[in-house]
Amino acid sequence: PQQFSTFALTLYQHRARVGGQEVRVDFWDTAGQERFRSMHASYYHQAHACIMVFDVQRKVTYKNLNSWYKELREFRPEIPCIVVANKIDVDMKVTQKSFNFARKFSLPFYFVSAADGTNVVKLFNDAIRLAVAYKQHSGDFMDEVLRELESFDLQKTSKDFLDEGKSCTEEEPPSA
Repeated sequence: PQQFSTFALTLYQHRARVGGQEVRVDFWDTAGQERFRSMHASYYHQAHACIMVFDVQRKVTYKNLNSWYKELREFRPEIPCIVVANKIDVDMKVTQKSFNFARKFSLPFYFVSAADGTNVVKLFNDAIRLAVAYKQHSGDFMDEVLRELESFDLQKTSKDFLDEGKSCTEEEPPSA
């Protein structure tokens, strides 16, 4: 597999089939470094799933999961979240270790290797299925607001309002 390092933000676009239906998927890979933290809030708003990855060779990345998860839940309290231990190719013994973070929050957990591709396709396919299921059955307030905004026609003119029988300058009589 081809590997890329993330600097600040990388967008990957993908098409997948879920339940016989084609879906367009945008993967926003945000850099986990502290200096990019202020960028993250803007990327949560249309997220329908989250994959939180830590490097099994760098303990600090595992410790940071708590703060990333807390931040995620501030913006998207209900979306599915998957926890991933990356770089298992370096030492397969790591797969025998117990990582309690995912268990603590009842989150799916995967061991992967981005370098050799171990479990990567399964991880992304499962994340896509979770995101589609969430989006289809979500009563998420933010999703509802975004759907309304997406369908709102900013090009409507006052003539359009008049054609509908209302004027945007007309005052409505007080209701009884």
